[in-house]
Amino acid sequence: MTAASQNPRAEPVSAAALPTLLSVMFINLLGFGIIVPLLPFYAKSFQAPAWQIALIFSAYAMGSFFGEPFWGRLSDTVGRKPILICTVMGNCLCYLALAFAPNISVAFIVRFLGGMASGNGAVIQGYIADVTPPHERTAKMSLLGAAYNIGFIVGPALGGLLANPAEGHAGFRTPLLIASGLSALCVAGLALFLRESRGHRRSSARPSRWSVMNTAVTNPIVGRLMLVTFLVGCAFNGIESIFGLWTQARFDWGPQQVGAAFAATGIVSAICQIAITGPLSKRFGEARVLTAGMALTTVCAVLQPFSVAGWMIVALLSVSAFGQSVAWPNVSALLSRNVDWEHQGQYLGLNNAVGAAARLVGPSIAALVFSNIAVDAPFFSAGLMVVPAIFFAWYAATHKSRI
Repeated sequence: MTAASQNPRAEPVSAAALPTLLSVMFINLLGFGIIVPLLPFYAKSFQAPAWQIALIFSAYAMGSFFGEPFWGRLSDTVGRKPILICTVMGNCLCYLALAFAPNISVAFIVRFLGGMASGNGAVIQGYIADVTPPHERTAKMSLLGAAYNIGFIVGPALGGLLANPAEGHAGFRTPLLIASGLSALCVAGLALFLRESRGHRRSSARPSRWSVMNTAVTNPIVGRLMLVTFLVGCAFNGIESIFGLWTQARFDWGPQQVGAAFAATGIVSAICQIAITGPLSKRFGEARVLTAGMALTTVCAVLQPFSVAGWMIVALLSVSAFGQSVAWPNVSALLSRNVDWEHQGQYLGLNNAVGAAARLVGPSIAALVFSNIAVDAPFFSAGLMVVPAIFFAWYAATHKSRI
């Protein structure tokens, strides 16, 4: 079977399928965004020390690391719809449990399980790859990215509005209960409006996770795409993690200015992924758009230490967001086109797990160079990491693979 083939046995898709999937991605990030700015205060309500607060932050990424390949692989066999319903319901229950967690240890376990349940991005990507012709996948994947960004813009604002830290632990229950209720609404939408995309599945055995990992390491296309995910993820998650400290050290910024800067980049990303990424990829080809987008973000990262005022910081961040927005959807689209449709969920899940690993490794690297070399060093180290990824991306985008 050719690697890039579309699922020839997909069920007809309802008009509500894509909006429902976008809603799932939005709710995932809305819930995540609600919690992120509140976590330090939530953890402090348990009198948690700094290391436990950091552990609560990392628990979600740890869960996603394990959840993405697991759910992606399982959805290849049992179908996308039941896995999406189960994972979103799991998310709903985890937000509910977090609202009433009795201590920091339980909160850590719940955050880990919540991250694992939220690791359903590969299932959503797999559904879109199942029902979308290869030449249209980048545009559809970019809409997922837009839902991701909008959720992360709305979430922190909603969390800050609804939380009341003065009430102690109970003051965080309202935003958590809202996130739980929205997840429950998503489950209803999935049950009512989503048709299974893999209704006529073959009974052939799935390859083991070790076989998939071996293919990812040895296949020149798949391996390079996952290296792109890891290197670029390390670079830009690292920058995001130290950005507040950098702006404080260089420009005496506070949370309000940092939040506004990230909100601006999120808006730019969402607009680009809704209106620009798909048309650009169709006109110029995935290889050129992917490479140009990554090169643009690298240049902006290297220039950021030379910023002289707030407007320049936000401008460079926004241009960098534009570059990432036109580049990233092409990675998932290219990966889906270079693997057998029967196992798309497994490979997309593994790629997302690599991205979760980057969210753990990148901030550690950035913190080390920020503390031990110079406050500007994370931007230069990010640029160095992305340079080889640009060449990997070009190779992967201009060659074809069979798996």
